[in-house]
Amino acid sequence: MQILYLMIPIALLLAGIAVAAFVMSVRSGQYDDLEGEGYRILMDDDDPMIPKYEPKKKRMRKKM
Repeated sequence: MQILYLMIPIALLLAGIAVAAFVMSVRSGQYDDLEGEGYRILMDDDDPMIPKYEPKKKRMRKKM
C-alpha cells in the first residue's frame, strides 16, 4: 500500500510530461498537413534526382 504513495505521483508526472510534449507539438504545427506526405510519394517527378554520368570528351587528333 505504501508503494502507491510513490507510484501515483510518478504516474501523474509522466502523464503531465506527455501532455506538455503533445501540446508543444500541436503549437509548432507538426500536425498541420497529415495527408501531404502520403500524396507526395505518389507524385512523379520528371527531373531525375541523380545526375547521369557523362564522361569527358576526348580531343580527337587530326590524321594527316
